[in-house]
Amino acid sequence: MSSLPNPLPDAETQCRQLADLIRPHLHKNPALVGIFSGGAWVAERLKELLGLSEDIGMIDVSFYRDDFAEKGLHPQCRPTVIPFDVEGRHIILVDDVLYTGRTTRAAINELFDYGRPAAVELALLADRGGRELPIGATYCVWGVALSEGENLVLARNDAGQLAWRLENA
Repeated sequence: MSSLPNPLPDAETQCRQLADLIRPHLHKNPALVGIFSGGAWVAERLKELLGLSEDIGMIDVSFYRDDFAEKGLHPQCRPTVIPFDVEGRHIILVDDVLYTGRTTRAAINELFDYGRPAAVELALLADRGGRELPIGATYCVWGVALSEGENLVLARNDAGQLAWRLENA
């Protein structure tokens, strides 16, 4: 049985809370990079909330996953776009949910193909535990425990509003 609140927290409120956590620690010339798809949506929202003018980067880790040979290419594969120089930058890598850490590891590997950042911090809305790699968030607003077979999914409606839903695997 999961320990999820009913109803699920408001993802838009969580984005505002995440921006409030990040704001006092912003380095000069920070860069946001969102992991497709939920992390890219959260990064877009953080750009607005933090008043950043530079375009965000968007990263698809499909080719960098350690299970690529087993699973193959995800049908929703998108091109990675990093519209700024990564070298020496303070990067905030953004995702919606942290679970095993494998997606984050893949994103960091891909990010380093673009240059060597000064620092990489991880910002996310939800940490569900279950780590398989030693990866943790710098900024997180929700620690949540899920039952085996449950997945927390961030969705975006036609109006662009973010919302959580729970899916059974």
